[in-house]
Amino acid sequence: MNQKQTNRKKSFKRIVKMVVSYYPVLFPLIVLLIIINAVLGALPSIFQQNVIAVLQQAWEQGWTWEVTKPYIVKLVGTLALVYLIALIIGIVYTQLMAFFTQGVLHKIRKEVFAHMQKLPIRYFDTHPHGDIMSHYTNDIDAMRQMISQSFPQLLISIVTIITIIAIMFYYSIPMALVILIGAAISIEITRKLGGLSAKYFILQQKATGKTEGVIEEMVNGQKVIKVFNHQAEAEEAFNRANDELFEVSNTANRYSNILMPVLNNVNYLIYVFVAVAGGIFIQEKFANFSISGLPFSIAVVVPFLGMSRQFAGMIQQISPQINSIVMGLAGAERVFELLDQEPEVDDGIVTLVNATEKDGELKETNEQTEIWAWKYPHEDGTVTYTKVAGDVRFASVDFAYNPDKMILHDVTLFGKPGQKIAFVGATGAGKTTITNLINRFYDIADGKIRYDGININKIKKSSLRKSLGIVLQDTVLFTGTVMDNIRYGRLTATDEECIAAAKLAGADGFIRHLPQGYQTMLNGDGSNLSQGQCQLLAIARAAVADPPVMIMDEATSSIDTRTEQIVQTGMDRLMNGRTVFVIAHRLSTVKNSNVIIVLDHGRIIERGTHEELLAQKGQYYQLYTGAFELE
Repeated sequence: MNQKQTNRKKSFKRIVKMVVSYYPVLFPLIVLLIIINAVLGALPSIFQQNVIAVLQQAWEQGWTWEVTKPYIVKLVGTLALVYLIALIIGIVYTQLMAFFTQGVLHKIRKEVFAHMQKLPIRYFDTHPHGDIMSHYTNDIDAMRQMISQSFPQLLISIVTIITIIAIMFYYSIPMALVILIGAAISIEITRKLGGLSAKYFILQQKATGKTEGVIEEMVNGQKVIKVFNHQAEAEEAFNRANDELFEVSNTANRYSNILMPVLNNVNYLIYVFVAVAGGIFIQEKFANFSISGLPFSIAVVVPFLGMSRQFAGMIQQISPQINSIVMGLAGAERVFELLDQEPEVDDGIVTLVNATEKDGELKETNEQTEIWAWKYPHEDGTVTYTKVAGDVRFASVDFAYNPDKMILHDVTLFGKPGQKIAFVGATGAGKTTITNLINRFYDIADGKIRYDGININKIKKSSLRKSLGIVLQDTVLFTGTVMDNIRYGRLTATDEECIAAAKLAGADGFIRHLPQGYQTMLNGDGSNLSQGQCQLLAIARAAVADPPVMIMDEATSSIDTRTEQIVQTGMDRLMNGRTVFVIAHRLSTVKNSNVIIVLDHGRIIERGTHEELLAQKGQYYQLYTGAFELE
């Protein structure tokens, strides 16, 4: 068994384990209904044999219709009852299966999304977003097809085949062997051609995810593509991915489509062989070896013709079912690959709590206060409370996204409470990386980062990030009202607090001019607002969170000067009294910083105030006077 087959087997077992855990009673009930329905579907052959046997006996013994009628009515009535039971079971099964399938997919999507929230930022930085989206669309849809149709149909085929074999051996072992020899030929053809198509169906699933990744990237970057007139290059990139998808899909379907005509003709030959063999056995009066003890007769051979077709049809259905299952398992493997990603590790024990202060002593409270404290539990059972001040210090910090390429080298810096620290440097200098480390989106390779004297590795990430506010250059808004987007900073905030935050940010004016004011619905990409308005909402969102430390990551680098002044005013109000780390391409936004840190290839090469750095006449001076360009 090769690795791919092993992976499929593991995925199959895992899916079964999942659905059993989701529906421990419903799953076996559905399997039972499938088996009963499959058995009932094979029973008409027995009734056909009995009817022919009665008619043959009536003809041989010269029965009148009055004598024959009770036998026929009894058989037809029994058959009608069987069909009625099958109909009722079929209706119950379809209803339960619809609920079961959607329920399983609902729980899988829920589990995948919940796990995705626990993944580190590194995962999203290293995986195309379109490919991640493909887990929720193509992969789970392939699983839906497998769970709702392919698995049940395969089980029906297998149970029907087993039932028919049992019936055939009951009536005639020689005739059964004729059909089984033909079936063996069909199975071998299915195995050869089906195996080839299955291989390419797996590649098709991967190519689909890749193509969707390219599409998602191109849609998000449409403005950039048009600005740089790269439509041809974008189309070429899409065509490469699309051509690959076409090749593997075409090959998979070519092998799959060849299989059906081949099997159809083989099945016709089996039917002919059964008819010829049956005729010879009857004419030559061969002895019939069977469990029933019946001799060869029309009553035995004719039902075999029907059973041979039903038997061949079930075998013929197995191939597309297996291909669909292989695609479903390929989708499941990709989903499980995401579920098996290691969640973000958090060994922190220090938490952020609301506190009250009396006579210099901090006490934890459940009430919303304007005082935050670090709750530090010690091994001896005691708890220490430290007031959050916003003192952030780096000591000899090294960091690399990849082990073989160091990004930050021996970075030492500090931001005292209430200070504004600005990072300046070319693209790739390490500015954003430093803010990512403060957030613990990534962990450092060496050195220490302390927050109010506490090693940030000891602070729970949720508490650490709750104490930080971020305003990014590319503002992220969510589908919902303006009020909802502001409240995203603190979900417990009242409408009044959200409005106060908007006023502080300078956003209240334009919000009230929107069609429904604070209840105006926004698109997820913020396309119905200007860039400056989006950033004002981001500032308001950060303001309502009221964090002690703020990170302004290139927050005004893509707006015009007038809008920058409005946004800068909002930022200044927000930054008042907080420790703030600022990254900007415009030096005008950092002139009033307490400390300006100049970075070059991950190293701090200059630090000081605006005036001090100009006096040094180093790289900052060159940037400010225009000798160098700030990237």
